[in-house]
Amino acid sequence: MSIKRVFLFAVLTSLLSLVALSASAQDEITIRYTLWIPPDAGQMEAFNAIKADYEEMNPGVVIEYDFIPFNDYESVLTLQLSGTNPPDAGWLVERSAPTFIQAGVLADIAPVLNSAEGYDFADFSEPAMSLWTEGESVYGIPFSTSPFLFIYNKTLWEEAGVALPDDLIAEGNWNWATVSESLATITESTGTYGFQSNDAALYTGNFWITIVPMLRAYGGDVWDADNQCVLNSEGSVEGLTVLHSMIFDAESAVPPGTEIDFFAGDAASTIGQLSRVGRLADAEFAWDIAPLPSGSADTPYVIGQAAMSVFNNSANSDVAADFVRFMTTQENVTRLSAYFPPIRASVLESQAFLDANPSIAPERINDVVATAINNGTVLASHPNFPTIELTTRALLDELWTPGADIQATADLICGAIQPLLDQ
Repeated sequence: MSIKRVFLFAVLTSLLSLVALSASAQDEITIRYTLWIPPDAGQMEAFNAIKADYEEMNPGVVIEYDFIPFNDYESVLTLQLSGTNPPDAGWLVERSAPTFIQAGVLADIAPVLNSAEGYDFADFSEPAMSLWTEGESVYGIPFSTSPFLFIYNKTLWEEAGVALPDDLIAEGNWNWATVSESLATITESTGTYGFQSNDAALYTGNFWITIVPMLRAYGGDVWDADNQCVLNSEGSVEGLTVLHSMIFDAESAVPPGTEIDFFAGDAASTIGQLSRVGRLADAEFAWDIAPLPSGSADTPYVIGQAAMSVFNNSANSDVAADFVRFMTTQENVTRLSAYFPPIRASVLESQAFLDANPSIAPERINDVVATAINNGTVLASHPNFPTIELTTRALLDELWTPGADIQATADLICGAIQPLLDQ
C-alpha cells in the first residue's frame, strides 16, 4: 500500500472514530440529581450503589449527584431551575411541596410509576403521600418520613451524674422541665453546653426543627390546620419560654454567636433525625437516642419528610422519573432505611428495617423511631412558606436576647404572617 493510501486510510479511520464517538455522546443521557448530603457522608454509600446498579441496567444513562448544602438548598435549587441548565430530579422537603406544586415546577410521575411492573404503588402510606399527590397526579415519592429524635451524649450525662433519658422515661419524668434541669447540671459540672439546636441552625438557618417540637410539647404550634397563626397561643409561648430560659437563664443551651458541634462532643444533646446519626460513626463518646421530651401536653411526635421529585423543565423527565422509580422500589427503600425511615409498609413493618442501622439496637428503632412514625404529624407547610419563613426569621431576632418579651414577639410574628397564611 502506498504512503498516500496509508495516510488516507488513517484519516478515514479517525473520521469514522470521531463520528462514532459523537453518536455515542449524543446517545448518552445524563441525569443531574440534586441532594443535600455531602459526597463523603456515610449515607452516600447506599445512593452510589443504587446509581451504579441503575447505570449498569441502563447503558447510556449517567447519573450525576449534585450536592447543595441544606441551608442553601431551596434558594440555590430555585436559581438552577430558572437557569438554562436545570437539574432533572432531586430532593424536596415537606415545606416546599405546596409551593413547588402550585408553581408548576414538578412533573407528574404517576404514568411512569403506574406502568412499572411490580412497583406496588399501593404499598406507600396514603397519609404520608398526601403532600405529594393531587387527584391521580404524583409529584414526589417520600424516601424519608423521619421523626425528630432527642440524640444525646451518654458519656456527658453519666459524667455529670444525672439520670439518663431511659431512667426518666421509666419514672414518667421525660419532660422538658426535668430535661432542662439535667442539662443545666451537665453544663455546670462538665463545662459543656447541655443542648444544641438541630444542625446548630436555630439563629441562622432552619429554626423550625428546633422550635416546633418545643411548641407542640406544650400544645402549641406555628399555625394550625385552618392556617391560623397560633404561635402566640398560651402553649406556644410556654414552649418558647422554656427554650429562651435554657439559653439565657440556665445558659445550658448554645447562645447566638457561638459555634460548636454536638457531633464532635461539644454538647450533651441535640434534636435530629435518624439520618444524622451517621455523623456519629466515629464518635469518641457513647451516645443514644430517645423520643422528644413532652411538656404540659403529650409527647410531640414531629416528623420531617423529604421526597424525590422530577422537575418539569428537565429535557429527560421520563428517564429521571424512571430513576426515581428505581430508587423507591422495595429493594432500594430497604437499602436506604438505615438512615431514612420509609413509607413503604412492607419495609417499615419488616425486620430488615429494625436491623438496618447497626449502630442502633432493633428494639430502639422500634420503640423510638417506628412509634414516632406511626403517631407523628409532619411539619407544617404552605404555598407561601418561603415568604413566611423569611418574615418569621427576621422577627425571631427579637427573641434571641436576654429579657425578651416573648408574648409580644409572638404577637408581632402572628400579625406579620397571618396575611400570608390567608393567601
